[in-house]
Amino acid sequence: MDRPSKVDFPVEKVRRYLEPGPVVLVSSACDGERDIMTLGWHTVMAFSPSTVGCVIAAGNHSFDLVRRSGECVINLPTADLIDEVIGVGNTSGELIDKFERFHLTAEPGGSVAVPRVAECHANFECRLVDDRLVEDRNFFVFEVVLARVAPEPVYPETLHYTGDGVFMVSGQTIDRRDQFLPQML
Repeated sequence: MDRPSKVDFPVEKVRRYLEPGPVVLVSSACDGERDIMTLGWHTVMAFSPSTVGCVIAAGNHSFDLVRRSGECVINLPTADLIDEVIGVGNTSGELIDKFERFHLTAEPGGSVAVPRVAECHANFECRLVDDRLVEDRNFFVFEVVLARVAPEPVYPETLHYTGDGVFMVSGQTIDRRDQFLPQML
């Protein structure tokens, strides 16, 4: 295998290579207010119970709604929703209703009092289970209490943000299940 040549790279731009997963839309609600935000900083932390860590900036309107309610829905958009993803990310929920502005359907949650985004491929309803790093790092740990996923396509085209206004779309799927031990699947 060839070794690629390398050059020094600005450390503040490593997100281009280390983004943890697809861009999601996080919906939140509390005391009659609702919001949606675009989020790229999340990570699966455990499988059972299923926990996800998310960084939500303190200046974001959703931060306050999630903090007060202890709930959210992590919605997985596909590449065809890129304009909505960008629009949601570039506006403040304090000023507008993003569901209305971007023509997204607020579907009632099944286990949380937060609307799901019906147009998204998947919706993961979450409850806050650990907020120890919220004050210092804006890091919330949620337990997924209900998951709803469209059965097709099995591997949807998701968006991945690399910074500087550039997105990648998930690409080719490589199936190597035959090389994994059963407990790893």
